[in-house]
Amino acid sequence: MAALTVASKANQAVTLPILLLVHHVNTNEQDVDISIDLQNVEDVDEKTPVKLDWYDGEVLQSPTSIHAKLLERKVLHGEDRQAVDEWVVGGRVADLAPTDFKSIERPLLELDHHLTLRSYIVGYTLTAADLTVWGAVRGNKVAYAAIKKGAMTNLTRWFKWIEETNDWIAPVLLSLNAHAQERKMADSKKGANYDIALPDTDKGVVTRFPPEPSGYLHIGHAKAALLNDYFAHEMYKGTLICRFDDTNPSKEKEEFQDSIVEDLALMGIKPDKTSYTSDYFNQLHDLCVILLKDTKAYADDTERETMQHERMYGIASKRRDAAADENLARFEEMKTGSEEGLRWCIRAKMSVDNPNKAMRDPVIYRCNPQPHHRTGDKWKIYPTYDFACPLVDSIEGITHALRTIEYRDRNPQYNWMLDALKLRKVNIWDFARMNFVRTLLSKRKLTKFVESGIVWGWDDPRFPTIRGIRRRGMTIDALREYILKQGPSRNIVNLDWTLFWATNKKYIDPIAPRHTAIAKDNAVTATVKGARVAAYTEDKPKHGKNPELGTKKVAYSSEILIDQADAQAFTQDEEITLMNWGNAIVRKITHSLNPLHRSLVTGLELELHLQGDVKKTKQKITWLATSGQTLIPVELVDFDYLITKDKLEEDDNVDDFLTPQTEFRTEALADGNVAELKEDEVIQFERKGYFRVDRRFQHGEKAVLFCIPTGKANAGK
Repeated sequence: MAALTVASKANQAVTLPILLLVHHVNTNEQDVDISIDLQNVEDVDEKTPVKLDWYDGEVLQSPTSIHAKLLERKVLHGEDRQAVDEWVVGGRVADLAPTDFKSIERPLLELDHHLTLRSYIVGYTLTAADLTVWGAVRGNKVAYAAIKKGAMTNLTRWFKWIEETNDWIAPVLLSLNAHAQERKMADSKKGANYDIALPDTDKGVVTRFPPEPSGYLHIGHAKAALLNDYFAHEMYKGTLICRFDDTNPSKEKEEFQDSIVEDLALMGIKPDKTSYTSDYFNQLHDLCVILLKDTKAYADDTERETMQHERMYGIASKRRDAAADENLARFEEMKTGSEEGLRWCIRAKMSVDNPNKAMRDPVIYRCNPQPHHRTGDKWKIYPTYDFACPLVDSIEGITHALRTIEYRDRNPQYNWMLDALKLRKVNIWDFARMNFVRTLLSKRKLTKFVESGIVWGWDDPRFPTIRGIRRRGMTIDALREYILKQGPSRNIVNLDWTLFWATNKKYIDPIAPRHTAIAKDNAVTATVKGARVAAYTEDKPKHGKNPELGTKKVAYSSEILIDQADAQAFTQDEEITLMNWGNAIVRKITHSLNPLHRSLVTGLELELHLQGDVKKTKQKITWLATSGQTLIPVELVDFDYLITKDKLEEDDNVDDFLTPQTEFRTEALADGNVAELKEDEVIQFERKGYFRVDRRFQHGEKAVLFCIPTGKANAGK
C-alpha cells in the first residue's frame, strides 16, 4: 500500500490539492490504494508539508514530485496530459499558494480570463488541473476571500460549479479542517503553548520525574510530574521514568516514597519505569574515583562556614591542589564512616571565582554513616543531587531534562559533569515553578509546620501538598487541567488560588448533590400556618440539573428551623420563598427581650402562600423541618491562609507572618439524607457552599465537612 502523510498545520493551498488528487485516484482506480495520515505538525519531514511513500519504495517529498507521480494515472489527466501538466506541474498551481493578495492577484486574473466560456480548466471533463487549482484557491484564505466577494465572475462561477458537481470534495476539506480544529481545541483546553521546539525529538523522547522521598508531593511537584508526563506520553509518545533521588538518608523515609507513588497514581501519571538513584551508587562511586584520579575533584575538610565564605568571595580552598593519591586516600577514609572521614567531603574542581557561584567547586560527595532506607549500612558516603542527577540522567537514557527555572544557574554545572566524565549529553528545558500567594512550597518550612504542630500533618487541608488540596476538596481532573493550562512557560508569576478553585468548581458543581444545613447558633424556630398537621416527606431530585444523581427525602412539617441571619433580614408581611416548598408570608417576628441583643430573632410565624410567584420574592431561604426526619449534627470547617504575606522574602522570618487563626468551625444541623454520606463525598449545602465529607456521620459522632473554595471572595489556602 502507498501512503500519503500530510502536515495538517501547513498551508492548505499546498496540502489540499494533493489530498483531492489522492482521494480521486483512490475512488476511481481499482489498483491503487493510498492511505492518508494527517499529522498535527507544520512539516512532515525535511521541511516539507507532504510525503508520499510509493509502492516500489520510492519516497517523494515535494508537492511537485507528488503531483507528477499521481498524474501518471489517466483518471487525473484525461485526453490532454500536456495541458494538465502545464497547470499542475508547470507551476501555475504553485503561483496560487502565497498568502498575500499582491502576489496572487495576477494569477487569479489570468485564471478568471482563462475560464471565460469554460466549465473546466482543460477539456470537457474534470482533471487534475481543476482539482489542484480548486484546492489551492480554497486552501488560500486570501484567494478564497476574493472568490466570496464575487469580483472575478468567471472564476467564481467555475469554483462553485466544481464544488457543486463533486459532492465528495466537501468531506475531504472537512476532514482536513476537523483535524486541525480538533488539535486547536485540545490546545485551547490546555490553555498553554506546548510547541516549545524541544531539540532532537525525532530521535525519541525520554523524560524523568526525580522526587526526593523526604516529604509529600506538593502542587509544585505536581506541575513537574504532569509536564514530564505530558511531553513523554501525549506529545511525543515517548517514555517517562520516575526516579527517586534517594541520596540523603538523614531525611528520607519509605513512608514518603510510598506516598509519592500513590499521589502520582492519583494524578493519572503512570511512569513506564521506576528507578532509584541508589541503584547507581556503585557507578557513581566509580565515576567520582575517575574525577579524583583526573584531578577534576578533590577532598576537602574546610569547615562549613569557612567554605561558604570562600565560595562567596572566590577564595580557593587550601586543599584544592592536593595530589590525586591524597584525595583518593581521603575518599577511602570517608567510605569507612569514621570520625576522621566525617570531616571530609569531595568537591568538583570547576572554578574558584566563576561569576556563576554554582560553578565554584560544588560538593559532590558527603560522608554520612546513617543507614539508608534501601541499601542499609552498605554505604557511608552519598553523592549530592548536583553530582548524581546529570550522571544518572545520561546513564538511564534521559533525552530531555525538564526542570524548574531555579536550576538555571546550575545548568552549566550539569553539563560540566557530563563533559568531565565524557558521558552522553542531555537536553535541558527550564520551566517556571508554580508560586502561589500566601503559600509556602519550601519542603524545609513545610516540615517545620508539621513538626511544630501548626498543622495537623502533611495532609492538612491548609497545606499545598497534593494530599492537602485533595482533602480540601480539589478533584484530580481539575488539578490536571489547571496545571496543564500553565504549561512549560518560563515566566515566573505569583499565582492566586482564585482561578485554581474556580477550575475545580466546574467539575464538582454538576455532580454535587444538594443538601440543607442550618447553623445551630441562635437558629430560629418558625411556625408555618397552612402546613399539614402531620409531618410528611416527598422525593425530590438531589440535583435539579442532574437527574442521574437520584432523589432524596425532603421532610415538611408545621415547624421549621431557619438561619438567624435569614430571619433578621425579614420584614413584617414580607413574602419570601421557602426553597423546595413554595412562598410564605412573614406574619409575625419575635425578637429577644435582652436589651443587649434586641436584633436577635427568637421566633417567627409564617403563612404558606403556595400560589405566590417565586420569581418576585427577594428572600429565597433554606430551612429544615423539625419533624418527619432526624436532623444530623454536622461541623462545617472553613480555613484561611497559613501566612499573612503574599510573598515571603529570603530574609523574612516565617514566624512573624503566621495567620493568628486559620480554622473556623460552625456547628450546624443538616437534613436526614446527610446520614448516608460517605467520607470523601462532595456535596453542596445550598446557599452555604460546596463541602467535602472529611468524617462521615456515626451515631453519637457528628459529621465533619470541609468547605471547598470556589474562587469567589476568600479562596483561603
